[in-house]
Amino acid sequence: MKRILKIIGSIFLVLLILLIVSPFLFKGKLEDLLKNTINQNVNAQVAWESLDISLIKNFPDATVTLTNFSVVNNAPFEGDTLAAGKELRIAMGVKQLFKDTGDNPIKVDALRLDDAIINIKVDTLGNANYNIAKDTSSDSAVAKEDTPSKPFTFDLQHYELNNATINYLDESSKTYLRLSEVNHEGNGDFSVNQSTLKTQTTALASFELDNVNYLDNANVDLTAAIELDLENQKYTFLENNAVVHDLPLQFDGYVQLEDEGTAMDISFETPSSDFKNFLAIIPKAYATSLDGVETGGDFRVSGKIEGKATEATIPKLDIAIVSNNASFKYPNLPKQMNNINIDAKIKNDSGFVNDTYISINTLNFKIDDDLFSANGKLRNLTTNILVNLAIKGTLDLANIGKVYPLDLGAPLEGKVIADMTTAFDMDAVDKQQYQRIKSSGQAQLSDFRYEGEELPKPVTINQAALTFQPGTIQLTSFEGQSGDTDIKANGTIENLIPFVMSKEDLKGRFNVTSDVFNLNDFSITETTDNSTPSDKSTTDTTATTEEVAIQIPDFLDASLNFNAKKVIYDDLELSNVKGTVAINDEKALLNNVNSSLFGGTAGISGNVSTKTGVPIFDMELDLSKINIDQSFQNIKLLKQLAPIAKALQGSLNTKINLKGQLDENFAPILSSIDGNAFAEILTADVQPANSPLLTALDDQLDFINLDSIDLDSLKAALTFKDGKVVVNPFTIKADDIDIGVSGGHSFDNAIGYNLKLDIPAKYLGGDVSKLLAKLTDKEKENLSAHVPITLSGNFTKPSVQLNLKSAIGDLTNQIIEIQKNRLIEEGTSQITDILGDILGGGKDTPKDSTSTSSQDTPKPKVDEIIENAAGGLLDGLFGKKKKKTKKDSIGN
Repeated sequence: MKRILKIIGSIFLVLLILLIVSPFLFKGKLEDLLKNTINQNVNAQVAWESLDISLIKNFPDATVTLTNFSVVNNAPFEGDTLAAGKELRIAMGVKQLFKDTGDNPIKVDALRLDDAIINIKVDTLGNANYNIAKDTSSDSAVAKEDTPSKPFTFDLQHYELNNATINYLDESSKTYLRLSEVNHEGNGDFSVNQSTLKTQTTALASFELDNVNYLDNANVDLTAAIELDLENQKYTFLENNAVVHDLPLQFDGYVQLEDEGTAMDISFETPSSDFKNFLAIIPKAYATSLDGVETGGDFRVSGKIEGKATEATIPKLDIAIVSNNASFKYPNLPKQMNNINIDAKIKNDSGFVNDTYISINTLNFKIDDDLFSANGKLRNLTTNILVNLAIKGTLDLANIGKVYPLDLGAPLEGKVIADMTTAFDMDAVDKQQYQRIKSSGQAQLSDFRYEGEELPKPVTINQAALTFQPGTIQLTSFEGQSGDTDIKANGTIENLIPFVMSKEDLKGRFNVTSDVFNLNDFSITETTDNSTPSDKSTTDTTATTEEVAIQIPDFLDASLNFNAKKVIYDDLELSNVKGTVAINDEKALLNNVNSSLFGGTAGISGNVSTKTGVPIFDMELDLSKINIDQSFQNIKLLKQLAPIAKALQGSLNTKINLKGQLDENFAPILSSIDGNAFAEILTADVQPANSPLLTALDDQLDFINLDSIDLDSLKAALTFKDGKVVVNPFTIKADDIDIGVSGGHSFDNAIGYNLKLDIPAKYLGGDVSKLLAKLTDKEKENLSAHVPITLSGNFTKPSVQLNLKSAIGDLTNQIIEIQKNRLIEEGTSQITDILGDILGGGKDTPKDSTSTSSQDTPKPKVDEIIENAAGGLLDGLFGKKKKKTKKDSIGN
């Protein structure tokens, strides 16, 4: 007995070893077979990471597993992935692995595909990326005999897809279908001509047609039994139940593949007439649970698709959506919708695709006493859609959230009253041929109020009225407000229907008036939490408030003539603002904008754009007769261009050309701007005490009254770039002293100016009057001291430096030149007497002393004498202490 058991055990051991090692023996053969079959039949790049064979997993069947496989298209979709998956598992009989080239084709019993992505695409020329089968019709008969093909035959009993994603895109019809989280399995027998295939499918479906979304991740659940007639290629639906986004459907009929096309005869309908069926088809983004919803009346969907799909025709369609006197009420909402009547059809009576149309015979509902109705038709759906609609009724927007639980973010308020018709074709919309849009009637909106995160303050429209006429729409009245801002408007809208239907820019011309227009009402404030994770456990957290820049709407292509009594711009108030603004492509073009400002007028022209994210501008400002003190105190730009103007009282004209970036309040970012300015002071009084710079300068210049500087009719020009201002040189007067000014400063108040004082000889009296007494009146008229002064530091803490050495040298040269000219006229023999007079102060000197001195003491050079005298003169002039009265310090 032991011997028999050993033999049996040995046999089982050998079989087990064979089961383990046989995959290694046949793996290469099967992989070669796969590659040969693919190369013979597929025009694509097919690859996989690994191929494994197991005889144990599904014994007595063999299991072939492909891991991380992909199918990549060749031209015309070169590089596109048609399909890819994590794992493809094929089950087949063990004996299929032992077939050689003379055997029948290999049969596959079961197939499983995990985590697959399938991308189906049809381009605008009608090319399909799934047409990857090679055309073998041109092969010769000899080739066919000598090289027999060995395809797989799917005599399947079971197949399944787990967590698959299927994308379908038809670029010619702009059709996009996406099925995600697809789990599908089927059980049947494909080895016989007639059998029944039972399937179960769940998925999430999204569907778009011509950029309009009809389904968004809608739940799909399908249980279907299909009778297979493989010989006649006819597939008949037996017991079939589907649920699409909670809408139940039953269908039956058949689909049959024929040489000239696909014949079909399919009928479907809702199994019940409960109005909940209608609520179930509302897109998931707006839908809520139907638990507890009370409904009345009915809702039915039924249809028939019959005919043949060929290259030239489609099956005839007759789909009806009907509801009679229906109602619904959600359990936690105060109102219900009543008198819901729907009669809509999708039809095609000819089989030609262009003859498909949608007819909305009735669509009405009632909330409280407000009745709203619509009807119309949409024809020529696949080419140039023809639209003919009529709308009439009243709708209180606040009731929308009281009858249906929509998450609008913020409640709507307002009432819409409409009575209008419109007829147009989409070709007219696309080509902007608005005269072909035939609309008539009127619409009104009143007591509208909306607030949301995208708006800094609530928007209220007290009333707005539209009158529709063929080719044009009149905004007959508009009154609204937001914050402190009030707006009244009227005008013409060119393309309201295209704006609504195809997201075109809203075009029109409007007249706008306002008592107060505050730009700050349209700047959004965001709060950013800057606290660290450790901060969360304490009550002391840090938050930063950030202003978000005002954005010019990207959907506007309009011209606005405006007239505002007051415009608040940052901290600036403008009065009686008038002008024109053209808005297009997130850019505002200002033309002939004028306002009253600081006792004068302001003109503005140029443009502002918010398209680049950071607003940019290019402007010309023309300020006329404006108050210097008020304008330089309140306009930051002027304050930075000429900080010293704070010490002036008066008025001026100025023109400024500048460009750069704007901040969140549409104020210029000074570090970014460049341009130039020209100013003409009309009248001005100087108050040195208001400027630290003038105060420091006044302390150094004892002989000048800075408050007597004459600035009337002064004209000055400057340029600015990279945060620096450069002033073109100009000259001013303080009494009869000329002061030349040049240099510049930066926007952070660092100064670098040069002054050049031209001081007449009459101010050089006092201690050196005897020197000047020797000069004639004519010589003194031409004599002046040129004193350079350097200003540095900043406007709040300036530094004043006088270059006396340069002034002394200049004055010395002038005196020497005068003396030289006199000597030439009177003779060189008198030089000793002249110098004696200068050095002796005009006193008589004894002859003995003079003789002795002339022999023992060398005489100084003439230029040294004069230079010492000039130095003493200027030392006396600038070395004096400030007198109580400036007039007393001025020499005569």
